Amino acid sequence: MPPEKSKIVFFDGVCHLCMGSVQFLLKHNQKENLYFSAIGSDVFHSLIPINMVSKLPDSILYWKEGEIYAESDAILQLVLELKFPWFLLYGFRFVPRFIRNFLYRYIAKHRYHWFGKAETCMIPSPNLKKRFLN
Repeated sequence: MPPEKSKIVFFDGVCHLCMGSVQFLLKHNQKENLYFSAIGSDVFHSLIPINMVSKLPDSILYWKEGEIYAESDAILQLVLELKFPWFLLYGFRFVPRFIRNFLYRYIAKHRYHWFGKAETCMIPSPNLKKRFLN
């Protein structure tokens, strides 16, 4: 499937919280229709217009069939790809976006302090490698 028609999770490859989120998504995405790539990868730069890159957060982004979702909108879209009971978290869409995004930004701002930072990007196991894009 061409990347522009895929569902791609872009993540901060050295953030332990982000890598943990990727592991969680891999485990709970039964359809295996999510692909993963680091923010700043070749796939990222081929899909995201250069003038948009600096306006996006550097934590988790979700590219869904040509549309980019950021902050809490990315998380809400991603839970729709998960099995029960996780997709029920989509109910948080009724919380006003400014509240959801405030909480998202607060956690993102402190993620390295709270969860740590790796020296290098995670290397997927051979059986998961097909779900990671360069």
